[in-house]
Amino acid sequence: MNDEPNTELPEAEPPDAEAPEAAELDPKRKLQEQVQSLLEQAMKLEQERQSLEQEKQALTERCAKLEEEKHAMLNQTLRRQADLENFRKRVEREKQEFRARAEIELLTQLLPVVDAFERALAAESANPGGGASVEDYRAGVELIYKQLADLLARAGLEPIAAAGEPFDPNFHHAVERVETTDFPDHTVLAELQRGYTFKQQLVRPALVRVAVHPGEATPTEPVN
Repeated sequence: MNDEPNTELPEAEPPDAEAPEAAELDPKRKLQEQVQSLLEQAMKLEQERQSLEQEKQALTERCAKLEEEKHAMLNQTLRRQADLENFRKRVEREKQEFRARAEIELLTQLLPVVDAFERALAAESANPGGGASVEDYRAGVELIYKQLADLLARAGLEPIAAAGEPFDPNFHHAVERVETTDFPDHTVLAELQRGYTFKQQLVRPALVRVAVHPGEATPTEPVN
């Protein structure tokens, strides 16, 4: 029986050839992944940049359009202001022309009255102290007065009724009051100066004398 100890060494395992290769590939793979990630980020940033560029272009075009609209509205406003100013001037000019034509028409209608006065004065100068009587001159003056009154009435001037009428502070101006019971209180006794209205507008009030009963208040004056 062989009792000698077994001095054989165990066989060494062959070295793993793939381990160094895996160790070398691992940093490369990580680097590639990082590069790929950076590329993807760069592409994403480029897409965002392009999107922002498109938005910028759209905003630029919108601003340009709004600027054009602003100028168009400003020009339109200026034209309308100019048209309004021209219209105002035209209306004012037409008003002045209408007023001038109305004044000329009134003066033209007054000329026959002036002619009548001139003929009356010329007749007296041609035959001083003889010929026409006072009644004839009165009749001539009354005719001229009627001609003038008719002309003014056609133009819209109307006398204010006064004597015998109740006192109206809107059309009468009391310059004298007489205490009496012979007439109703606040009755116009006399017209001292005739008043007129023009197309229902007061031109001047009539100056009147008014009856008041003793102890009664003074008639109210017209409102200015």
